[in-house]
This record gives sequence, structure tokens and C-alpha cells, in this order.
Amino acid sequence: MAPQPLPFDPIARAEALWVQRWGANSRHTTMAAATAIMRVQQVLLARFDAIAGGHDLTFARYEALVLLAFSREGQLSMGRIGERLMVHPTSATNIVQRLAASGFVERVPNPRDGRGTLARITESGRAAMEAVTAELEAMDFGLAALSSDSVAGLSTLLREVRLAANDFIEDPS
Repeated sequence: MAPQPLPFDPIARAEALWVQRWGANSRHTTMAAATAIMRVQQVLLARFDAIAGGHDLTFARYEALVLLAFSREGQLSMGRIGERLMVHPTSATNIVQRLAASGFVERVPNPRDGRGTLARITESGRAAMEAVTAELEAMDFGLAALSSDSVAGLSTLLREVRLAANDFIEDPS
């Protein structure tokens, strides 16, 4: 069940209150943009979790399955999963444990680290991941309200923010 829309724009309200409290300056616009990004993330995550939930997944577990499917051997260490998903190693382990309990991954010893474990995607994990992916694509990942040019522009802008935050090293080529 989708939540009821608010009778007002909470970002516009926050911006107006910001200006009332601290005055009009460029920071009120930056605050509104950053807050809007976070709110959109929450809206999208709720939609993605609802879709993933229909396949005994959360969006975080779906992301882990995609990560494993994209890896060369269909398996990764807990540390690598945590690093790529930007979660604490304990959270990565919890995600993998839940995926294993559902039969979507299997935990196997890491041959390069006698104490470590690898998560390996199973065929049922691949099937669940493909089903969620098809539904996410069908809803255009929640961005159907935007034109193709707007989506491309948004991606470019957000890439700039990620690059400035040292999220990745830009490929010089």
C-alpha cells in the first residue's frame, strides 16, 4: 500500500523555514537540493523494497545478488560486498546470511583466506534477481516522470557530486 501524499511539499516548507530562521542565502537552496535528493532516495527505496519483497528480498539483498551476478566468478568476499554496497562488514555478513537462508547464495570457504568466506550466487538467486530486475525496469526504476534527457542530466550531476566526494577515481580515458 502506497503512503498517502502529504498536503504540502516538505522540502519547500523546510526551505521557507530555513530562510525565516537564517535568512536568504545560497545555503538554503543547497539544503533544499540535498534534502530533496535524500527524500527521493527514500521514495525510491520504498518502491524498490516493495518490489523486492514480492521475491523474498529487500532491495539491499537484491543489490548484493546483482553484485554477485556481475562478478567474474559469481562470488565475492564479505569485505568486498560491504565495500561495494557501502555498508559495514557486519551488515554485509547479515545480508549474506539472510540470502543463504533463502537459498539465494551459498557460503563457501575463501581459498585465498583460510578464515574468510565467499558468498556465491545460486541459480535460485539468479532467478530472483532477474525477476526483480524485470519489475524495476518495467517501472523505469521509479524515474518514469523524467525525460531521457533529464535522466541523463541528473546522472551527470550526481556523478559530479560522487566524484567530488571521492566515491571513485575517474577513468582518464
